Amino acid sequence: VLQKWVNREISNFDYLIQLNTMAGRTYNDLAQYPVFPWILRDYTSEELDLNNPAVFRDLSKPIGVVNEKNAKTVKEKYMYFFFRYENFEDPLGIIDKFHYGTHYSNAAGVMHYLIRVEPFTTLHIQLQSGRFDCADRQFHSIPATWQTLMDNPNDVKELIPEFFYFPEFLENQNGFNLGQLQISKDVVDDVILPKWAHSPEDFIYKHRKALESEYVSAHLHEWIDLIFGYKQRGPAAVEALNVFY
Repeated sequence: VLQKWVNREISNFDYLIQLNTMAGRTYNDLAQYPVFPWILRDYTSEELDLNNPAVFRDLSKPIGVVNEKNAKTVKEKYMYFFFRYENFEDPLGIIDKFHYGTHYSNAAGVMHYLIRVEPFTTLHIQLQSGRFDCADRQFHSIPATWQTLMDNPNDVKELIPEFFYFPEFLENQNGFNLGQLQISKDVVDDVILPKWAHSPEDFIYKHRKALESEYVSAHLHEWIDLIFGYKQRGPAAVEALNVFY
């Protein structure tokens, strides 16, 4: 599979799907759901220029420190009753040191993205004790979700494969009442798209095109090292700020 990918006989999407499968990830387990990377950082321009490297996320860094401002916070963040990462020791010797107390892929995150589509709607409601979570915490805007990642080093969610092939998850086709945002009072309905996307289908088309772009093809292995490769744990993970609880 690796050789086919290097020879460009299979797409970046196909390679990531096969890597996820070989790593034991599956659509049948929300706790081990396939994980895909955020690949863009430009969600505000009127047009998306895939020939400009500046529109792409730095794939060599975990999503929690793509914003350089967060790197210092992650390094020094107080862990477990205000112990810093460098000094943290679990008195029972069970918990290893970590940079992030949450994870880049988990069941709640999958339900967060897919809340408008069954059976994930029902699963989300069950998780929230029989109701929808408050509107401000819903997945309501792609630009806002990216900005939250840039502002908050504790939010480290990567993407799911549906961002590259399934426009329906961005639409509230079932008419669920997802509430109103507290400050703006806007009703949460269809997901707000980047300015360069004119419809959910257009977003998927351009996002998939970005995934298969020359820039991502040249740098995707750096993200794979973090998620599936040698930077998952050990000294390489510590140096890359890539240690998870």
